[in-house]
Amino acid sequence: MMIDEIKKMSPQERLIIMEQIWDSLAEENQIPESPEWHKGLLESRQQRINSGQAKFLTLDELKRLKSV
Repeated sequence: MMIDEIKKMSPQERLIIMEQIWDSLAEENQIPESPEWHKGLLESRQQRINSGQAKFLTLDELKRLKSV
């Protein structure tokens, strides 16, 4: 499938294709490892949680912030 064909698809169709691709990778045990920068980001977020510096928002709070 070429990018031009993908661009013609609806967002819903694209999501279905992505899910099918991930499912096929999982079935074949071929899921790639996360890049190192992902691991670094997760570690820094975990440190903020552990130190009490992280602030958690409810979904409603986040929606209000995004609408401002």
